[in-house]
Amino acid sequence: MKSVKALVKKAKRGDGDAFVLLVKQYEDVLYRTANRMLNNDEDVADALQDTIMSAYEKLHTLRKDEYFNTWIYKILLNKCNSLLNKRKSYSTFDVHVLPEQTNGDFQNIELEDALNSLNPDYKTAFSLYYIAGLNTKEISTFLKEPEGTIKSRLSRGKLLLRNNYYKSEGEILNEN
Repeated sequence: MKSVKALVKKAKRGDGDAFVLLVKQYEDVLYRTANRMLNNDEDVADALQDTIMSAYEKLHTLRKDEYFNTWIYKILLNKCNSLLNKRKSYSTFDVHVLPEQTNGDFQNIELEDALNSLNPDYKTAFSLYYIAGLNTKEISTFLKEPEGTIKSRLSRGKLLLRNNYYKSEGEILNEN
């Protein structure tokens, strides 16, 4: 697959196929992120469509081509937050896109309960960090909160999950 930088340069020059290839590289993580935040298929589809359209229309505003992934995630997160603000609800994690568990459905249900038990700030931090793949500095910039706050939310969320939801064969949430 071509490098992101090369594809962005081509897309900025008007190559629609290059833009499609760019979006295809990130479509899975964009979908998973939107699905975790919105938990509604229609809203997810709207957010993804709006994100892709905005990215295409505003690609010329991207200053550093190598940051395309962060840039498009920010667009998606803004679209998701806009939809959430309209309906005034919070997202839930969906275990269907989490890694396969070996202990069957019971463990999936327990994991879903554990993640849904977190406060919305922790869930947002987890989603952006573990699903979207943003680092703590990028999350901090996007949420307009200190990086220490983001690190704290990730750490406290892991601690809550570890203390309240554990398996005898190992932890639900692995340390990174």
